[in-house]
Amino acid sequence: MPGTGFQYTLIPLASPSPRSDPEEKYRRPSLLRRARTWIIISAVAAFLFLSGRWTYLSLSANASSTSTLSPSSAASASPSLDVLTSLAPAPHFRDALRKDVKYITSWPSAGWTNDVMTMFNLIYLGVISERVPILPAFTPTHVLQDGEADHVPFGQVFDLDRMQREMSQTILEWHQVKDFAHRPEVDELGCWNVWQVSQADEKFPRKSTAPLNYLLDLSYTLAPDWVKIVPWSSSEAVNDRHTSFWALARLGFPETRNSLNLEPALPSPLHNATLEPDDHLMCLDYLYYVSAHRGDEFDWDYSPMWRFAGRYARFTPEITKLAQIYVNRAVGLPDDAPTPPYISVHIRRNDFRGWCAEDVRIDECLAPVEAYARRIEQVKSELRQKGLEVEHVVVTSDEKDKDWWADIFSRGYVSIDHSDTFKLYGVWYPVFIDAAIQGNGAGFVGTDRSTMSRLAARRVEYWHKGPFKLVKWGHLGADNEE
Repeated sequence: MPGTGFQYTLIPLASPSPRSDPEEKYRRPSLLRRARTWIIISAVAAFLFLSGRWTYLSLSANASSTSTLSPSSAASASPSLDVLTSLAPAPHFRDALRKDVKYITSWPSAGWTNDVMTMFNLIYLGVISERVPILPAFTPTHVLQDGEADHVPFGQVFDLDRMQREMSQTILEWHQVKDFAHRPEVDELGCWNVWQVSQADEKFPRKSTAPLNYLLDLSYTLAPDWVKIVPWSSSEAVNDRHTSFWALARLGFPETRNSLNLEPALPSPLHNATLEPDDHLMCLDYLYYVSAHRGDEFDWDYSPMWRFAGRYARFTPEITKLAQIYVNRAVGLPDDAPTPPYISVHIRRNDFRGWCAEDVRIDECLAPVEAYARRIEQVKSELRQKGLEVEHVVVTSDEKDKDWWADIFSRGYVSIDHSDTFKLYGVWYPVFIDAAIQGNGAGFVGTDRSTMSRLAARRVEYWHKGPFKLVKWGHLGADNEE
């Protein structure tokens, strides 16, 4: 089957939900099921390796074999390739890495928006540790419910050329390092197990399909417990999974590294190798829960991950153009007409139902349309004070109820028609287009505790100097509490 990423159907791996972020709650099966899933994946990987049937396709083009988009220039960007050897990309990744340059990598293991934030954390950690980040492709989780999906390189969604220029920071992707067009080889790599030391529920490294997709056979070593922001001696430790950027960065510097009395490494799944964490290519299992000072730091304007990495991740020109076309169609304009200013709205409802207390009715737990309408009027007023009169309100939501949407439309708001998006561009693209639409509004209204809304709010604030509001929910009148 022709395609542009690894073509297969994944068994989705569930991600435990943060205490304050219900983004992934509905995908959380039992620990037994997760362990069984990982055993199956490892066994299949070992079988494919031994039988010599690994087949890899290029990571540098589109998200689906049905996509009609041209490959993004950012997806195949060649950033300062002097940080790689002349052999790059190579069947063995080490042959592509320069001995006088240090690198850092980690893996996706959640829904797409959370994985985007994980990549921002990885990039920022590369900045402060003076290492070149190597980004894995996004792995399909949520989108698998709609059909088969490829892995998508970061640079197919975000303009890596521009990001590197504005940051003055080289950023690599795994397809630039390891050769998947020919016959790649298994590489052993020692990594840090950060996940196990940051939370109490799971006594193993964070699971991700990405390493085996890259034929990386990982041996994990438990990170020291001082990387956790809230120490285990505190009664609050169990409620906060965050580790510290600078504590993790210390692991990549020789004085700290040489002083550590490391736990024995776990054997790798394919070769049964036990390796200490690699210094040349620093590898950490999971970086979503990383902060400088406190948990849920992204909600604060000082967030270093956003200020020094995420703000520079603009959408590619291709996705930006698609977002403009979809907005134009929603407001009744030709595709090639200038896109008028609009207020973007993200109303997350469907999976949030599972976070409502048992003694609270769903219609009282989830914020009513009226709460969003009130916040929209506030954003309109703030824009008016800046001299901008905004007529159009573009709503994106996972809600399926027709009566609910009738209420939305009765207020003069519009929605995005994705009826042909999957067929034209692939299963990922409704998510990509919605994110670009949300982030390019003149103002924004979103849903509290949704990472997709939180990220869109930051984009509108930084890229367009626009106002934003996040609607609170959880009980009747929650958003009335100022």
